[in-house]
Amino acid sequence: MKDIRSVKVRDITVGKEKLTVVAGPCVLDTYEEALMIAREMKGICSDFGFNYIFKASFDKANRTSIKSYRGPGIELGLEWLSSIGRDADVPVVTDIHEPWQASPAAEHVDLLQIPAFLCRQTDLLVAASNTGLPLNIKKAQFMAPEDMASVVGKCRESGCEDVILCERGTEFGYHELSVDFRSLPVMRSLGCPVMFDATHSVQKPGGKGTCSGGDRSFVLPLVRAAVAIGVDALFMEVHPNPETAKCDGANSVPLSRVRRLLNEAYEIDKIVRSSIGFAELDWACQGE
Repeated sequence: MKDIRSVKVRDITVGKEKLTVVAGPCVLDTYEEALMIAREMKGICSDFGFNYIFKASFDKANRTSIKSYRGPGIELGLEWLSSIGRDADVPVVTDIHEPWQASPAAEHVDLLQIPAFLCRQTDLLVAASNTGLPLNIKKAQFMAPEDMASVVGKCRESGCEDVILCERGTEFGYHELSVDFRSLPVMRSLGCPVMFDATHSVQKPGGKGTCSGGDRSFVLPLVRAAVAIGVDALFMEVHPNPETAKCDGANSVPLSRVRRLLNEAYEIDKIVRSSIGFAELDWACQGE
């Protein structure tokens, strides 16, 4: 098995040392709301000793309906993300959907994210890798975890060694996702820190006809399982009032419930790291 790389994102390290939480709204709505979420999440994560990265999309190009809200767009959205990173003093990640977006996005954020549907798009991976920023790549819902080796290979061939791999559920029939937790140690055996996307894993893609549905009641159980297995980072969409969120409200965690969720993650993570040693979590992938 390859040594697990730690990935530097601005002033924090993803991997080995402590759990990182990546959280924020699905898409930017207002600057004030996004900044409030970033500041609140930073404070909660600090209380548990977790790293924190703010996440939000400037343009949701993969919405189910053409009439769905997509965000403020790349120009204004990147300005907001840059300001949030500065005003809240937190690293920021956003997703890109086309190769031309990589360079301008890299000027405003600290980590680029490749959406699950697009993780095999060579030109997108090459463009993102050429920016010099670290990447968070979500495993496609239709891919086996070991097949992400080719995705990582494209990035490394393009000059990017700092890759995080993210599990976000696998297609399980129409409108349903299932999580195979074996994917976490398998992807970690590729030499990359692994992240678990707890809220997209409970999504029901296209489940409401013109938009996706979800069931946030399963977020906490899945977080417990992922942290117990051993992850380097947790990804969550959070919102002060998910019922009014313009995107992914059904699977977003209410901001008021985040502390309880992270408290459980903290207690489990503490046991995992102290009892067996985090470096030994991949023993099965070493062929011993």
